[in-house]
Order: sequence, then C-alpha cells, then structure tokens
Amino acid sequence: MTSAQQTLRKIQSLEQLYRRGYHSDMIDTTIEQLIAREQTQAKQALARLAVTLHEFEERYQFSSEDFYRQFQAGELGDEADFFEWSAFYQMWLATQEQINLLNAAGG
Repeated sequence: MTSAQQTLRKIQSLEQLYRRGYHSDMIDTTIEQLIAREQTQAKQALARLAVTLHEFEERYQFSSEDFYRQFQAGELGDEADFFEWSAFYQMWLATQEQINLLNAAGG
C-alpha cells in the first residue's frame, strides 16, 4: 500500500469517528493548520506559474486561456514553446482547482 493510500485510510477512519460523534480539538486545530499551510503553498505556486504564463502571453500576444483553447483544438503549430506553455497552463489550472478545494475545506 502506498503512502497516499495509507493517508487516505487514516482520513477515512477519522471521518467515520467524527460521523459517530467523536470530537477532538487537537485534530480540528491540526487539520485547520494543515489546510492553511497547503493553501499558502498552493497560492505561492500559482503566483510562480502566473509569472511564467505572463511571459508566454507577452511573447505571443494573447492570453493563456485563448492559447490553450486554440492549442487543444489543433489550431496552432507544434512548436516546443506551445507544448511547454500548455503544460504550464495545465499546472496553473490544477493548482487553481487545488486552491478552490482547500478553500472549501477550510470553511
């Protein structure tokens, strides 16, 4: 079993305990701190990705969103820059989704 699977089992066990009425201030505080830390790290990563995306946008004179839509539709060439830009935009989207989920979890 992988570390991620073990962690998920632990979280699921805690969820079952909480659903049965168990409560721990220490667990509550720890989870809040973990979520806050992950939010901070994700926001920092998003900012770094935004800088990189801005560099591509300046170079090619259109937004990353427009680029990605056209690139996915096959309307652009297959320059190495485009594959790199696409990868960075996908990372930006994934990080934005992570932030949204963490914000929902943080309350």
